[in-house]
Amino acid sequence: MTTPDSASLPPVAFLGAGSMGGAVLRGLVASGIAPRLLATNRTAAKAAELAELAGVESIALEQRPDGNAVAAASADILLIGVKPAMVPDLLREIAPHVRPGAVVVSLAAGVTLATFADILGADAAVFRSMPNTPALVGEAVTGLAAGAATTPEQTALVRALFETVGAVVEVPEDRIDALSTISGSGPAYVFLLVEELTKAAREKGFDDDQARLLAEQTFIGAAALLAASDVDPAELRRRVTSPKGTTERAIAVLQEGRLAELFGRATDAALARAKELAAGG
Repeated sequence: MTTPDSASLPPVAFLGAGSMGGAVLRGLVASGIAPRLLATNRTAAKAAELAELAGVESIALEQRPDGNAVAAASADILLIGVKPAMVPDLLREIAPHVRPGAVVVSLAAGVTLATFADILGADAAVFRSMPNTPALVGEAVTGLAAGAATTPEQTALVRALFETVGAVVEVPEDRIDALSTISGSGPAYVFLLVEELTKAAREKGFDDDQARLLAEQTFIGAAALLAASDVDPAELRRRVTSPKGTTERAIAVLQEGRLAELFGRATDAALARAKELAAGG
């Protein structure tokens, strides 16, 4: 297996292509740089949905029980996207079929690199990743932690894969769970804010279409301005907040509600759950 150039990746298999794996899969399809993609899912209905994607060989495990083994034997990069509790059994199933030199990448929250090494062997090239669903539109941020047996070339390979769907942040494994509480769960926080701002617009007399446009385009525009700017969000906020103006009054209410403390508590709760998952809870 060689490190890909900017035009291609080696064959990639998604063992379990649910919401997160499916987002990365669809992002890779859109990028056009993976010549062969395989995906397994339990049901024929889900497999049929993915089979409609260009270049994807989709396998339904209810029709082909050995599908995970077949996919594992056919790819140089294996992305493990099943539920965390299912990971050990899946690894035991595919261990005899993993190609020499293949890279195994976990998408499962809370499952440690040690779990992978215990089943696949200490010399297995394993990574933990934490992408987020904006991979669907090529705007993900993915946390990536390399296992002890990986090489710089393999790290470059996996980084190249995730860079097709967004930005990559390399971190030690002990930061992956914390990262998941910010960027992994973060899109849900943003969507919740849009949802609540839309409700506030409706309560002020706007119809559904107007309320949705006002809230959604405000977030889209603010994100675009942030991306195009060379200043930090605090400064951009100050530029909107005229002294003694309406925005200043609104910001004061949000601060009175201890918004910073609320985000701290929310991300702490997510981190506690990640630790429960790691412990098998």
